[in-house]
Amino acid sequence: MTALTIRLPNSVHQKVKELAQRDDVSINQFIASAVAEKVASVLTLDYLRAEAAQGRRSAFDAFLARVPDQPPQPGDEPV
Repeated sequence: MTALTIRLPNSVHQKVKELAQRDDVSINQFIASAVAEKVASVLTLDYLRAEAAQGRRSAFDAFLARVPDQPPQPGDEPV
């Protein structure tokens, strides 16, 4: 495990402290969890962008062409 020193504005530190107490975890655990969530979010966006870049409009159009033209089922009507 790596130790890391960070500088936070006092207001942010106070909120982190309050939220960590509310979640009954240490400030260290709270920050580690927050960083892990952010990393997962960024990596997910990277993955989705890479997948989208491989898509072909012609394949999408062919897929949509196979969908039957029917009215929406009850409860799925546009608002």
